[in-house]
Amino acid sequence: MDQYDNAGTDARTPVIVAVGQFVLQTPDRPDQALPPSDIAARSGLAALQDAGCSTLANEIDTLYVTRSLADSLLVKPTPPFGESNNLPRSIAIRLGITPERLIYGETGGQAPQRQVNEIAEKIFAGECDVVMLTGAEAIGIEKKALRSNWSLEWWEKVDPHVEDRGPGKGIVSDWEYRYGIGRPAQVYSLFEHAWRHKHGLDWSEHRRLMAHVMAPFSRVAANDENAFFPVAREEEFLFEVSSSNYLLVDPYTKYLVAQDAVNMGASVILTSVGRARSLGIPESNYVYLHGYADADDKLVTERADLSTSLAIKAAGQLALSSAGLSIDEIIYFDLYSCFPCAVIFAAEALKLELDDVSHPPTVTGGLPFFGAPGNNYSMHAIANMAKKLRAEPSEYGLVLANGGFLSKESVGIYSCREPDDWKPVSSAKAQADVDAQQPISIADTNQQFKVESYSVVYDKTGPVYGFILARADEGGRQLAKVGKDDEATLRAMVSGEPIGRDVKIEKTEKGNFFIFSGIK
Repeated sequence: MDQYDNAGTDARTPVIVAVGQFVLQTPDRPDQALPPSDIAARSGLAALQDAGCSTLANEIDTLYVTRSLADSLLVKPTPPFGESNNLPRSIAIRLGITPERLIYGETGGQAPQRQVNEIAEKIFAGECDVVMLTGAEAIGIEKKALRSNWSLEWWEKVDPHVEDRGPGKGIVSDWEYRYGIGRPAQVYSLFEHAWRHKHGLDWSEHRRLMAHVMAPFSRVAANDENAFFPVAREEEFLFEVSSSNYLLVDPYTKYLVAQDAVNMGASVILTSVGRARSLGIPESNYVYLHGYADADDKLVTERADLSTSLAIKAAGQLALSSAGLSIDEIIYFDLYSCFPCAVIFAAEALKLELDDVSHPPTVTGGLPFFGAPGNNYSMHAIANMAKKLRAEPSEYGLVLANGGFLSKESVGIYSCREPDDWKPVSSAKAQADVDAQQPISIADTNQQFKVESYSVVYDKTGPVYGFILARADEGGRQLAKVGKDDEATLRAMVSGEPIGRDVKIEKTEKGNFFIFSGIK
């Protein structure tokens, strides 16, 4: 790539020059229903308008698309209304752009921030010039169309050439998946209960804390024009189990978890400082990536401590040190908020106080209230962060993006301040810090076990399924579930404190089953 004359900042320094979002409240008629490709393209058009450069569309050489939720599932469902055979190409056609390179990203909510980190390095190295990152979901439309028996035609066949990153590194083993580790709420409840027990909270105290942490998020969403659920929820409403805020998976009720029935797209455009100036993009648009890091954790059952996240801690510390900042110098945050423990673990890892409900660590309102457009949520967070920082150009903001089951963490630190000497950041140290933990082995079922954490799934009638993660006296772990007709054990899981109780595990052809000692 050509180098451009520039005084001061290195001309190769990567910079965000434009952001855009598009939100479509679920329509009442099928003719108003847009597929994800249209929603992403409209957010891309908004970003092009934000750039203030009429020729920018012609300069985009790379289009990098966040992987759709449907393409991320372990077992991909049949698209109810069809899909494009090449989502990035379909988006490019709608935008009227002809990038040399199309990339379809890997799975996970970490993806938008990790994509920014990757592309910043490639821009600095001269491997690409002007890059649009985008993504979208239309899950709300799909659900409405299925309920309403709409007939939508979303099949599209275009040039199939694309750099498909695939799903990426696996985050669940076949053994884990057989018991329920694969469904997000069931996995995060393991973390939630482990943290609750570690801090000596009973079920009610813990639900009160979750409501206290998340209620301020809803107030931010209520004031965001792009929020899909702009309703301020009172702490008492989030705390109480009710017909409208019913239990899904203990301890989660409907409004304490990510809401994916949305139709949302977000886009971010990056280039180099030299290129931005040569294109005449206003410098008031410039938002710089001052520090960043990525780290991936082990499988859930291999982690030494379920009540914390080593990956968040390692990525957060490296991002801060690479930016040359302390946590006290960051004024704006967007902590990934798919479940309350994700926020709590991040706050602990970063040494943030969550008691200041007047200044919650989100710039959107979070996944339960702003909305959870699959893997692309943090693209919205980055877009909102850019707008916040443009209004206060001397301040810093931090975005934490999380993928899987606290499995993949990516952090970015932003400001409109020009970096003194931008350099790529190696995440090797952060990854090494996570990898240093000794994985917990699988124990033989004939040992003595105590419950380490647990998950109970509800339907409208009450609890219907439960499983535990149990620790053997020798230190290994096992997974076991409640027998199909074992109402006594299931009832005991929700009527007292399961953690720490002795259990007997029986290995069968259909899996491991458990009972509490003393229950017949």
